[in-house]
Amino acid sequence: MSAQKNYQGAILGMCNPLLDISAEVPEELLQKYELSLNNAILAEEKHLPLYDDLVKGYPVQYIAGGATQNSIRVAQWMLKVPGSTSYFGAVGTDAYGEQLEKCAKEDGVRVIYQKNPSVPTGTCAVLVHGGERSLVANLAAANTFTAAHLDTAEAKEAVEQAQLYYISGFFLTVSVDSILNIAKHAVESNKIFSMNLSAPFLVQFFGDQMAAVMPYADFVFGNESEAAAYGAAKEYGSDLSTIALKLAAQPKASGTRPRIVVFTQGSESTIVAVNGVVTVYPVDALPRELLVDTNGAGDAFVGGFLSQLIQEKPLAECVRAGHWAARVIIQRSGCTFPKECEFY
Repeated sequence: MSAQKNYQGAILGMCNPLLDISAEVPEELLQKYELSLNNAILAEEKHLPLYDDLVKGYPVQYIAGGATQNSIRVAQWMLKVPGSTSYFGAVGTDAYGEQLEKCAKEDGVRVIYQKNPSVPTGTCAVLVHGGERSLVANLAAANTFTAAHLDTAEAKEAVEQAQLYYISGFFLTVSVDSILNIAKHAVESNKIFSMNLSAPFLVQFFGDQMAAVMPYADFVFGNESEAAAYGAAKEYGSDLSTIALKLAAQPKASGTRPRIVVFTQGSESTIVAVNGVVTVYPVDALPRELLVDTNGAGDAFVGGFLSQLIQEKPLAECVRAGHWAARVIIQRSGCTFPKECEFY
């Protein structure tokens, strides 16, 4: 890493901090709750007994989660300098919230949580079947985040210090005001603002909120199912390269840099669109027997990518780091990683 640049607090993430409750489950449990693999949804009334079913019926793991928090933890790990990243989100004043804070701090992330004593910390059921995952998020306290938190002295300092902001689409359901606050600051200060499509349901049901934020996005990430949903919603067709190009060409609030769109496709090639050109980056296939679960793979890709982007590395190097991080994470349970990062 370049010694000249100060990376203290360089990357700031904001989203929903959730404690993942992860377990290997049979097909019957997915069917019981009408869940599909490679998907993420918000819990409805009918899903609430699922959390109890998981804890009582299966050997579960509790892992610090939340899409953006995962990405920030991976970026921090790959930057190898403690305190290079900060993170905002809302938690309860309970054991789960303490566990989340402890995990993030141990990973070197500066967490600046908005704490709500009257609502429990959010959880995410991670149902793993055949290496694929289905996510069901019960946001709870995470859903109570307000833009007022951005006015606290500690948060203001973190926003000023950061050079790159990353917010997943999941936060569109919580506080668009907070996203726009950060996004506008990024444009005014000529900093990088990045976001993620995150889930098909966000594209389908939170399209207006997404459209309000999109003009500020310098980088947009998504996977193949999210990209397809976006293409369908915008009538861009079904070809992912075309969808990426059309999204990259949408109007931007800042003219200082072109929008770059990055679509991952699991073990298939990653698509990057910028300035009317699509580049395809192959993924090194992982032998099936080494796959543990895909939970956190997309988050890890973004974390790896951002860890190089903040160092002003070329796009190809950012993608290589993303692929490398995702490959590490899918060989482990949840979004976890070894103590030492061996990316060079």
